[in-house]
Order: sequence, then C-alpha cells, then structure tokens
Amino acid sequence: MKAYLFLALAIASEIAATSMLKASNGFTKLYPSIGTAIGFAIAFYSLSLSLQQIPLGVAYAIWSGVGTAITAVIGIVIWKETASLSTAIGIVLIIAGVVVLNMKGAAH
Repeated sequence: MKAYLFLALAIASEIAATSMLKASNGFTKLYPSIGTAIGFAIAFYSLSLSLQQIPLGVAYAIWSGVGTAITAVIGIVIWKETASLSTAIGIVLIIAGVVVLNMKGAAH
C-alpha cells in the first residue's frame, strides 16, 4: 500500500511540474522554472520508490496515464486549451489502458 502512496505522490508532482513547465514560458520565468525542476525531481524519486513493490509496466502505465489525463484536463480548465471529442476519447482510452494493465498486474 505504501508503494501506491509513493506512486500517487509521483503523479501529483509530475502534474504540478508539468503545469509549472507551461507557466515557465520556455524557462524564461524563474519561479515556475524552479517549480518544474523540483516537481520532476520529486516525481522521479517517488516513482523510483514505488517501483520497489509495483511492477515497472504497471507503475509506469498508471503514472504516465493518469498524469497525462489529468494534465489534459488542467490544460483545458486552467490554460483554456481547446477541448474536442478526440481529446475526450483519448482521455477515456488512456484510463481504459491503465485499468487493463492494472487488471493484468493484479492477476500475477
């Protein structure tokens, strides 16, 4: 269970870092740039700790899939990026893929 808490921290840190990456404006703004570096450092460290108990394929699928889906929603809500049917379908497919990989991981 502790491994999944580290994975959740990795996801949250990656989402925050990616949001700061957008705010950094190509690393031209200091504080968002620092936030990006710190966020990704925490994300990768936390992910590495989760990998001590969670299989790589499962952990990475959850980390990247959930992070991508939530980041896409943040892009739409906070950054006013365009939402489309293909965006919604893509997010649903990402979530479905994470669910399928977790079912595979739970079976072993």
